[in-house]
Amino acid sequence: MDHAGSRPRFMARSRTAESQDAPRRERRPLPLPLRLLVMLFAFAVMVAFAVVLARLTLQPSPASEALTHTNLRPGRSLRAYLDQPALRDAARQIGGNLLLGVPFGVLVPVLAPGTRSVLRVLLLTALVMLLVEFAQGALITGRAFDIDDVILNTTGALAGYLLVGRRLSRAVHARGRRGRPRRGARAPR
Repeated sequence: MDHAGSRPRFMARSRTAESQDAPRRERRPLPLPLRLLVMLFAFAVMVAFAVVLARLTLQPSPASEALTHTNLRPGRSLRAYLDQPALRDAARQIGGNLLLGVPFGVLVPVLAPGTRSVLRVLLLTALVMLLVEFAQGALITGRAFDIDDVILNTTGALAGYLLVGRRLSRAVHARGRRGRPRRGARAPR
């Protein structure tokens, strides 16, 4: 039924549809010189982090050789850490592995705009940490592969991404893909 001055029910637009058509406030990236400076700083921090990661994970530990064992079962090392009498040792092991992943979650989306989604950051972090763990297990005396380390590192990357990396990446890089409008955006008339 059509009343004077009103649309038929099937033509009425919902408020959500109208609000979706309203122009969204676009976040603009930082000015180019500032973006370049942030990216240069992020690159320097990533290089420094890679050196620290290598020193922490790829140094031989002959004294630990008898104590190390490969862990392919998720949760096994975590339980062993938590069963230790000294809570400080467990906190150091778990916290250290979480902290090792945080720089990936913060820096990767800034340095590689193609990896700005949470899934891509997590996959890249897991891949890098798997390679580190494989190197530890295969090449380094007194070190072993531990899947729990990969899980903790990747969880740390997730925290870094959610707390800082996502916002920092949005500030440094433009929102759209290669200048194309976002899906659902109307072309200017």
